[in-house]
Amino acid sequence: MRWLPLYHALCFSLWKALAHTVELSNMFGQIQSPGYPDTYPSDSRVTWNITVPEGFRIKLYFMHFNLESSYLCEYDFVKVETEDQLLAIFCGSENTDTEHTPGQEMVLSPGSFMSITFQSDFSDEERFTGFDAHYMAVDVDECTEREDEELSCDHYCHNYIGGYYCSCRFGYILHTDNRTCRVECSDNLFTQRTGVITSPDFPSPYPKSSECFYAIRLEEGFMISLQFEDIFDIEDHPEVPCPYDYIKIIAGPKVLGPFCGEKSPEPINTQTHNVSIRFRSDNSGENRGWKLSYKATGKECPGLQPPAQGKIEPLQAKYFFKDQVLVSCDTGYKVLKDNVEMDTFQIECLKDGSWSNEIPICKIADCGAPAELEHGLVTFSTRNNLTTYKSEIRYSCQQPYYKMYNNITGIYTCSAQGVWMNEVLGRSQPTCLPGTPLSPLLQRLLFKALGPQEFWLLMEGEVEGMML
Repeated sequence: MRWLPLYHALCFSLWKALAHTVELSNMFGQIQSPGYPDTYPSDSRVTWNITVPEGFRIKLYFMHFNLESSYLCEYDFVKVETEDQLLAIFCGSENTDTEHTPGQEMVLSPGSFMSITFQSDFSDEERFTGFDAHYMAVDVDECTEREDEELSCDHYCHNYIGGYYCSCRFGYILHTDNRTCRVECSDNLFTQRTGVITSPDFPSPYPKSSECFYAIRLEEGFMISLQFEDIFDIEDHPEVPCPYDYIKIIAGPKVLGPFCGEKSPEPINTQTHNVSIRFRSDNSGENRGWKLSYKATGKECPGLQPPAQGKIEPLQAKYFFKDQVLVSCDTGYKVLKDNVEMDTFQIECLKDGSWSNEIPICKIADCGAPAELEHGLVTFSTRNNLTTYKSEIRYSCQQPYYKMYNNITGIYTCSAQGVWMNEVLGRSQPTCLPGTPLSPLLQRLLFKALGPQEFWLLMEGEVEGMML
């Protein structure tokens, strides 16, 4: 039996001689079984490793296939695989329940590498002619296939032979990873007392790899409160608090947060007039983001009561920092502040919760003592000789030598502006003329006889010694 080990050694040496690997790097080529189109040898093993540039796949198809049939291809076979994935095993000459031939089937590699191994066993009962196969590199359309979501573009994908590139919508910036679209949102300033702030693109998913900064800056004396809406969706982690995306609120010396997840924070009263909001997102996730509204209130000032015979506008139950109130008086009254009369007076609630001034009083308009009337006298119609709003006086001429010009009543009333007013003459005084009033005809005759200057002196009672 010494010949048996020698036989096995000779067989191993022969198989090793027939087993070899072929490295291929062309963009296309042809692969054939050993001896094709003649019968392939027994105990043969050949491997073809095909490598093409990144951005391409390898397509393999067979023009002829004729191998020994066996259960589950355990004898002769062609195996197609990648580094870590079996793509196909072929044997026989026709498909059966336990054998599979390529036929018109094309094998497509997932990447740029494919390995094809042909193996035959130690004997063939019939004459089998092997196979004739062809391969070619085909471009990968990364924009449509997207087998790896992490490598796809955020916004726009542009395919070219051998690769692809990404671009972003208007207002976005391509990240250094060349696929993620981020936003520049680090300079958002809010100075109004009320406002709304949202994550970028809310309620659509917020951009990845972005860091946003929002600043609310108000005058000292205001206190800012924040209210998040119910829609709150920031990527989180079941075990670690907010390791990916989060929102932080900096209120004076306090830092609130980070906040993430699907439950919105409770209303926040920051107790300060300067608030900063920082929002950060990493390079993954599809979350809707957040929206908040803010409003500012100042310290409350004491309640106000309008002055007697006056009013304040607006009249409300509470007043806060920066609220302004206008004080005015009823008709016939004037605002009196520091011995100065005015129509209105404005005060403001200050940041320390006090008013800028006290409420002034309303003083009734006073026309003062009426002017004396030449050749006449004045009498008070109102008791106690009042000269305030709606008081009345009456001018009259010295009878029987003077009479009031144009027969006016001579009644004057103290107006709301503090001026004596007559229905006919307004604020002008009446005139007392000597004697009985001249008839219109006599006036015309005197005008022609005396001339304009002497006539008007006569009418004003300045011509002495003339009695009619």
